Amino acid sequence: MSSPLFEAFLAKIYVDSKARAGFLSDPVGEASRAGLSEEECNALQQIDTVGLELASRSFAKKRLQAAKGKSRLPQLFGRR
Repeated sequence: MSSPLFEAFLAKIYVDSKARAGFLSDPVGEASRAGLSEEECNALQQIDTVGLELASRSFAKKRLQAAKGKSRLPQLFGRR
């Protein structure tokens, strides 16, 4: 169950806050409207919503750091 459409839908709900809010309010409806199969829609009902939110925040923070040109690598190796 890893169709390109399913993976694109997952990526969208991880990075797009409006898409994520819509998904969280109606997971099956949003997945169905995105063209996912019944099996994929049902699988998304089981998604870890807390993990989804945590990962989304982490990805957003990493994108912001990358946009600012900051990397944690120097910090991890004792250089700033």
